[in-house]
Amino acid sequence: MKAYSKLYKYRLTILSILLVIITSGCSITRRLKGNESLVRKITIKGMDKEFAIAAENYVDKEQQPNNVLNLQFYYLFSKNGKKDIGEAPRILDSNLVEFSRLQIEKFIQSKGYLKAKVADSIKIKKKKAELIFTTVEGPMFRIRRIDDSIPDKKVQALYRLNRPKFSHMQPGGRFDTDSLAYDRDEFFQIMKRNGYFDFYRQYINFDYDSTYNASVVDIKTVIDNPADKPAHPIYTINNTLITIAKSNGSTRGKADTLQVDSQFRFVDFSGKFKPHTVIDYVFQKKGELFNADKQSLTTSRLSELNVFRNVPNPTYEKLADSTNRLNSKIDIVPLKQMTDRVEGEFLFSGGKYGYNVGNTFTDRNIFKQAAILQIKFNASILYDNGRNSVGSGGVENQDFKIGANLIYPRIISPFDFASPGKYGVPHTTFSTNYSLFFQKGLVERTSFINSLTYDFAETANKLHSITPIDIEFSKGTIDPAAFQELLSQNRYSYIYLIGRTVFTTGSQYTFQYNANQLNTYGSFTYFRGTVDVGGNFLSGVSSILNTPKDTLHQRTIFGYAFAQYTKGEVDLRLYRSLGGERQFVFRFNPGIGVPYGNSNQLIFEKNFYAGGANDIRAWLPRTLGPGQFNRASYGTGLSADTIRSRLKYLDQFGEIKIIANAEFRYKLADNFFGSILRGAIFMDAGNVWRLHKEPESPNGEFRFNNILQSSAIGIGTGLRFDVGFFVFRLDAAFKFKDPQFNGADQWVLINHANELFHAGTFKNTYLQTNGESYNFMQLNFGIGMPF
Repeated sequence: MKAYSKLYKYRLTILSILLVIITSGCSITRRLKGNESLVRKITIKGMDKEFAIAAENYVDKEQQPNNVLNLQFYYLFSKNGKKDIGEAPRILDSNLVEFSRLQIEKFIQSKGYLKAKVADSIKIKKKKAELIFTTVEGPMFRIRRIDDSIPDKKVQALYRLNRPKFSHMQPGGRFDTDSLAYDRDEFFQIMKRNGYFDFYRQYINFDYDSTYNASVVDIKTVIDNPADKPAHPIYTINNTLITIAKSNGSTRGKADTLQVDSQFRFVDFSGKFKPHTVIDYVFQKKGELFNADKQSLTTSRLSELNVFRNVPNPTYEKLADSTNRLNSKIDIVPLKQMTDRVEGEFLFSGGKYGYNVGNTFTDRNIFKQAAILQIKFNASILYDNGRNSVGSGGVENQDFKIGANLIYPRIISPFDFASPGKYGVPHTTFSTNYSLFFQKGLVERTSFINSLTYDFAETANKLHSITPIDIEFSKGTIDPAAFQELLSQNRYSYIYLIGRTVFTTGSQYTFQYNANQLNTYGSFTYFRGTVDVGGNFLSGVSSILNTPKDTLHQRTIFGYAFAQYTKGEVDLRLYRSLGGERQFVFRFNPGIGVPYGNSNQLIFEKNFYAGGANDIRAWLPRTLGPGQFNRASYGTGLSADTIRSRLKYLDQFGEIKIIANAEFRYKLADNFFGSILRGAIFMDAGNVWRLHKEPESPNGEFRFNNILQSSAIGIGTGLRFDVGFFVFRLDAAFKFKDPQFNGADQWVLINHANELFHAGTFKNTYLQTNGESYNFMQLNFGIGMPF
């Protein structure tokens, strides 16, 4: 129990630090000098609500109120200003207040209130200052007439055709100089898409005449011709030179040089690429009009190949003749071909703790076609120092996985679909994986899976993943002593679940919507749906060939029973921006798996489990459910304790899953030891259920009239340390409602809060009936956001 007590102290220490950081409330004026005041509030008066919030952004940054936690970090860590942690106090400065007043006045005038005036005043109380900006808006000026002056007739026709589609300016509308800037930029982009390589924003100007008494404005768009030219020239693409340097950026030495066709010349100093690896993603073709969008698209797609570290935009050079043609050049530096990455995670809860270690080796350019070979190894070990742990050294279970993926940046198929396009790089993935799950004293399960998968984008927001063939072989070997014990208790279902050998083939399809919006702070809806169907092809073959049946009356292929099932899962998330870097997220994640035909039970690996850092965070993985199943149902005594320990993490699964999460995310500090510190408050709810009533899982079946009663609820808070290239996450989650109990006893955090950090009657009783300690809190460490 020594290790347990140490982990218990660590949990208290980490939780204490978490609470101190989040609830820090020391005086925010404690380091101010006698004549200094801290800006704590900005008030905008007399301005339309439509603009008042935006007007606050025109107050000088040094006069914006501090984030309290940022300021506390500065006081705590930045003694005498020597360290750049947190946010220095925003001291009242009358010169900056006057500058802010002028900026706000210009802003409201740009919104059509050309006669507007802004006055400022300051209120100080207990060294805390409020800045008050009072606006007298005057009349709103509206647009009376819109005209243009464009001597180039082709440009004039292009402008008049497109202006109704992009312009924010219409007769009768409010005059707004921001709309003028928007129109300038939009038409500049249109020109750049239509061959006008030499066109600049400076050619576009606006003349506007305001009649003060009538509060109206006449606007004229003026697009000048280049100096000494009667019209703007239109350019087409000519030849393209592609140069690939060595991985160190050098272009010295011998290079592989090839004239591919009339457009492309390929020069490779690395000697590691075939021409079409790059050419397939160059979207500006010979004879086409210059198009800046295709220029950017070329850069984006070459970067997405994940084999180049430096992909600048293509450069263009005008031919010396008068043909208005452009030669383009693409200079690329490849990434180091081979890399190796090690990852790890650690978890603990009460007497249970473990680690997960992974290693990924990557070769980025197999066969000189930017095909990526990944070889992954992962090892997970969970320890349990509880009183009834079975096995050597407290080892509860071990999970080892090794696999290889060969990923081609194109679709390899006899069917023509998902050609390289503007929405993304399609991929073909050949995958093979071997896994070993081993629990001392119970079972050893091995599985071997091979698959072919196509990933492609229909649009920027719609992603498809199709696995037309997935071949799985899994085998379980039960420890002889455990087998006899399960047999003596008539637990045939578990013997069948974890001990059988199964061969099956299947297909999967996944659709994602708005995956490109994840990790942003906007408002959007994310959807991911997956369908997994297995065994139907083998069922047809076995019926045609009339293959033999085993002792359970199931058809066999190659002497093995095959599984037949359908499984579906949905991940629906609603992201709502609350302003700034604050966001509310709601997630609904249901799933169901149904065995049929040649199977009366899902494959062990196809069942759902609940709990974990990305699920219901107050429970460890595989320790919740199914339904209201309570592991005390095994009974008492040595035999019950032994079988309960043997089946731990294997007996809490289900064919049905319903998970819901709600999380409020907010920023705490801009600079916390080099990272952006963010916080979260969350609630998780749901469970897994058995599809039918099963004797080994009493009260574990799904019933519509019992969903609320059999659902778990967890609450918690957490910190996210954003260092730019990844987010390190620490969550503290608490069991609030535990469905393994009945009635009011389910509300464990309310009824037994006094035993949160020490044992009492509730915990002692649970230890006697369930053979393990009850833990209200679960700490989760992870990389990346939970969802």
